[in-house]
Amino acid sequence: MSCKLVFAKHALKDAKKLGATGLQPKARDFLQLLATNPFQNPPPFEKLVGDLAGTYSRRTNIQHRLVYEVFVEQQTVRVLRMWTHYE
Repeated sequence: MSCKLVFAKHALKDAKKLGATGLQPKARDFLQLLATNPFQNPPPFEKLVGDLAGTYSRRTNIQHRLVYEVFVEQQTVRVLRMWTHYE
């Protein structure tokens, strides 16, 4: 399943922060993975609950995550956050 990636405004802002922390290569690898198969495991992903129900996350490190939602019928992945989802 090949997917189109769409970025939310927060994700674009978060991408700038990644460069300063050295997490940009890992995030880039995750984005390539999401474009080819958003449900591939490993690396592990979590289905989120609460306010973010219906979204998924993958850890870039212990503190930061890439949060996304998948629209299977449209073959689209919308990246919501690339920094942290606790803000």
